[in-house]
Amino acid sequence: MKQRDKSNVARRDFLRALGAGAGVAATAAAPLATAAKADSESNDEKRKARYRETDHVKAFYRVNRFPSK
Repeated sequence: MKQRDKSNVARRDFLRALGAGAGVAATAAAPLATAAKADSESNDEKRKARYRETDHVKAFYRVNRFPSK
């Protein structure tokens, strides 16, 4: 009976130390986070076409049997 009690106490101490370590790590990482910045693109840049159907995209469509336009 004594042996079982010792293992439970050791497990509890381990979990308590693990929890304390996580709190310290979170506190230490907080100053590293930066504030979010606003989007720097203009409205024209946001609306421009970005998708281009290049040769490797066409090959992907062909291999994966996507319907052609």
